[in-house]
Amino acid sequence: MAPRLNFSDWWGKDKQRGTPVIVKMENPNFSIVEIDGPDAAFKPIEKSRGKNAKQVTWVLLLKANQAVGCVAWLATILWSLIGTIKNRLILRKGVSLASEKLGKSNLLFRIIKVCLGVSLVMLAFEVIAYFKGWHYFQNPNLYVPHTSDVLGLFHIIYVVWLDFRADYIAPSVQKLSTFCTVLFLIQSLDRLVLCLGCFYIKCKKIKPRIEGDPFKSDDLEGSNNSYYPMVLVQIPMCNEKEVYEMSISAVCQLDWPKDRLLIQILDDSDNECIQDLIKSEVAKWNHKGVNIIYRHRLVRTGYKAGNLKSAMSCDYVKDYEFVAIFDADFQPTPDFLKQTVPHFKDNPELGLVQTRWAFVNKDENLLTRLQNINLCFHFEVEQQVNGVFLNFFGFNGTAGIWRIKALEESGGWLERTTVEDMDIAVRAHLNGWKFIYLNDVRVLCEVPESFEAYRKQQHRWHSGPMQLFRVCLPAIVSSKISIWKKANLILLFFLLRKLILPFYSFTLFCVVLPLTMFIPEAELPFWVVCYIPILMTLLNILPAPKSIPFIAPYLLFENTMSVTKFNAMVSGLFQLGSSYEWVVTKKAGRSSESDLLAAAEKDLKAFGAPQISRGASESELSELNRLNKQKDETSTPVKKSNKIYRKELALAFLLLTASARSLLSAHGLHFYFLLFQGVTFLLVGLDLIGEQIS
Repeated sequence: MAPRLNFSDWWGKDKQRGTPVIVKMENPNFSIVEIDGPDAAFKPIEKSRGKNAKQVTWVLLLKANQAVGCVAWLATILWSLIGTIKNRLILRKGVSLASEKLGKSNLLFRIIKVCLGVSLVMLAFEVIAYFKGWHYFQNPNLYVPHTSDVLGLFHIIYVVWLDFRADYIAPSVQKLSTFCTVLFLIQSLDRLVLCLGCFYIKCKKIKPRIEGDPFKSDDLEGSNNSYYPMVLVQIPMCNEKEVYEMSISAVCQLDWPKDRLLIQILDDSDNECIQDLIKSEVAKWNHKGVNIIYRHRLVRTGYKAGNLKSAMSCDYVKDYEFVAIFDADFQPTPDFLKQTVPHFKDNPELGLVQTRWAFVNKDENLLTRLQNINLCFHFEVEQQVNGVFLNFFGFNGTAGIWRIKALEESGGWLERTTVEDMDIAVRAHLNGWKFIYLNDVRVLCEVPESFEAYRKQQHRWHSGPMQLFRVCLPAIVSSKISIWKKANLILLFFLLRKLILPFYSFTLFCVVLPLTMFIPEAELPFWVVCYIPILMTLLNILPAPKSIPFIAPYLLFENTMSVTKFNAMVSGLFQLGSSYEWVVTKKAGRSSESDLLAAAEKDLKAFGAPQISRGASESELSELNRLNKQKDETSTPVKKSNKIYRKELALAFLLLTASARSLLSAHGLHFYFLLFQGVTFLLVGLDLIGEQIS
């Protein structure tokens, strides 16, 4: 209601007009209201006046309806989860075991199964002791009773176990807990320093800048082309049927003189149909006047590094000064080269210009949203801070431009690890080359939409750095760079961020915390479980503020992914068979909205449908969705199946067992954390996160 203007008070001053009226109802179900004046009905009701019986009844009914709705919603989710568990674990409908060619790393799964079995036995002991009334939970320092007090053999075994646990097991678990907590604090401090550095960069508005017009000629009669250096663009790909057309189209539209630009399509596909499609696309753009060539290796060794190494061995490469590299799902904007190449001018020590990734499918599902949080922090904070203060960071393998001289002097592309991008970056840094990161220049790409693809990608990203650390440690120690740079490479770049992070994340939250539930003599501080993780998660989410509602799923999912990262770290550090496994990340072939609309208009013309209105207020992709639905109905479906991940499932039941034990001992926070973490492991183990296959 709009505010009331009390004109009656102005006119009548303090005099009240009208006759007091008392309204009485014969039915006592209604309250009695006294009106003393014309404005009495608009006066605020006294809060002390209670509600009548009918009002209270309606309020209670409303609250009860809300409670029933909430319970029904939770019951529906629980029933769906139980049904999924039944279908995937018991009936095995539409599922298959995840193929894990991990060699000796299956030992981790066996260890988890043994721990699960032991925890179930221990939980049974504790439950029996609890219901027998041995009062262990009220007095953890239970003494060994006399023979006359012993209720039975089982009680004797239980008490002996308590003694053995307190004297021999608890000290070791406590030391492991303290060690992991110290590592956790060190890594948290590093994360905090990076965030403060990023905040300083934002406040001071520090970023690489281009002074003047780098392409402007001083000689008015001269040709501007002489100020455009020769640039080579490479697109390595392997069976990239979903995305090859988009990437080739985007690169061929780069705004650069055609006579000073060469595009190499480095196709390692082993499918002849895909090879023919890519050749046809290259021929189409070649016919339009674009300087583009197609290369295919007969001997596919070395994966991506071998592909790039083979391309750089061509004789015509010596005529080019810079090389830009894009993976098959990357779509640079036409002005990409004009925003990046000028940074090399008058800067002979600069070897690499790296740009930021932007994701066209970041809102596709929960998995892509969580990946977006991680990658936003990586680019916004880690890459930017290291680029500004150290002039060094890990090359991201794509969306970057190298000075060819820097590549050659650093030894070129090597096939010794699965992270050839990080390998060349470290060797270039040891040779004195500097790097620049451009946070404002963004290149569209995709993140994996299925958990299987994401898991394989993370395994490669975390096993490769450990391989590289083993092989390049002697070179780092014997290099001529300063001690400060050596310490940064060894302690921060490799040990803290590549080794310690997955180690403590898995050990602390997936091993030590459940152990402290069964061994209460070893305690994990409250702030380690609650305050510090929440603070670090908030710092991670700050570069992607729209993802703040996902803070809880992000924290739980990162702990879940620690199993894969720890497994990969161990396989890379000890050179197990899986550390050299390279699986091309599955792409969905998604484009930016403008590209999708252009493709939709083209398809709608073929169907004879009206054009899409780009000024519509609703989603401009509705017609495209309808068209795709028509295509799906006429196309032959491909039979797919979801995966079951045994390690995650075993850990899920282990954590749920630990949560039941914490419930007996009344550990409130620990119970909720273990419960939700166990449910998260269960969802991931059943492949219920990410792209769903029906």
